[in-house]
Amino acid sequence: MKKFAALFAIATLAATAGIAQARDLGPDEALKLRDAGTIQSFEKLNAAALAKHPGGTINETELEEEYGRYIYQVELRDAKGVQWDLELDATSGEILKNHQDD
Repeated sequence: MKKFAALFAIATLAATAGIAQARDLGPDEALKLRDAGTIQSFEKLNAAALAKHPGGTINETELEEEYGRYIYQVELRDAKGVQWDLELDATSGEILKNHQDD
């Protein structure tokens, strides 16, 4: 029974460690990073996302820090009404993920 409790504790710590590595950044912090040149402008990041889905409209954006990397998340609807989730490296503007939302 003690082995089970120890394994459960280790599994719980491992699971919460992964969760703790992603952190949502508020508007003030995001603007400071943009103004310092650490991340690209939101206009450029939005344009990069929309270039993948011409005629689309952005519904929601979010900036996170994951493992020391700034990730810009974009939810958009394309011209055909299909919902997409994209993730961009906020420093380089590189598209990291581009998948259709279920």
